[in-house]
Amino acid sequence: MSANTAAAAAHMTAALAPMEQGSVVSEVAERLLAYFTSGDIAPGTRLPAERNLAASLGVGRSAIREALAALEILGIVVVRPGSGTYLRDGVSELLPRTLSWGLMLGEPRTRELVELRSGLEVQAVELAALRVTDEALERMRADLAAMENNLDDLAAFVEADAAFHREIAAASGNLVLEELLQSIRSLLRIWVDRALTDEGHAEAALREHTAIFDALQARDAAAVSGTMRSHMATASRRLLAGFDAAQ
Repeated sequence: MSANTAAAAAHMTAALAPMEQGSVVSEVAERLLAYFTSGDIAPGTRLPAERNLAASLGVGRSAIREALAALEILGIVVVRPGSGTYLRDGVSELLPRTLSWGLMLGEPRTRELVELRSGLEVQAVELAALRVTDEALERMRADLAAMENNLDDLAAFVEADAAFHREIAAASGNLVLEELLQSIRSLLRIWVDRALTDEGHAEAALREHTAIFDALQARDAAAVSGTMRSHMATASRRLLAGFDAAQ
């Protein structure tokens, strides 16, 4: 590490005062985001090591790791394997204020985001039932197969689950709706990753997705609406259970 890089890292860790005991991942992300957009740190700066950030904020390294993962999803930082984590250029333009509130992900905002996501997913699948192509259905079928083949690998299962929902949003033919859903999924990513905690949950989720696919394949708008509403009700309960457990 160069002298300038070391000095920048030392300045950053000194500027981040310890947080109150019991702070959650979302609050760590909010604190880091506020500092990154303050103008005190130059774009392209390499961030201090996780252990140094954890010591500065008085939290565990896992909280730092998850907060940085959320910021990476939102395009605030970039991870370069073998090199480190860096602040992206133009951060102040990357997250308009209309989205930055969502990073807080505390009560009641998390519940409101989950509620909004549920409604948008239903709207997307209803439009998809009218516009879905055979090619899109084949991609969804492949996502279902990936879910079935990864019931014992929850990380891979969640990725296939997310891909299935992205295909539905794309099949809706409404780009604004598709982008809104992607933004909400990014903001909720930490809790979505925690929602499936065992193979039983995964098997239930697979059954729900299969029912949605069958209704889509039949181009039955009423059926897809009902199956997606049912899925979002159980998925939301699982997601919020993970959120509540972390509070």
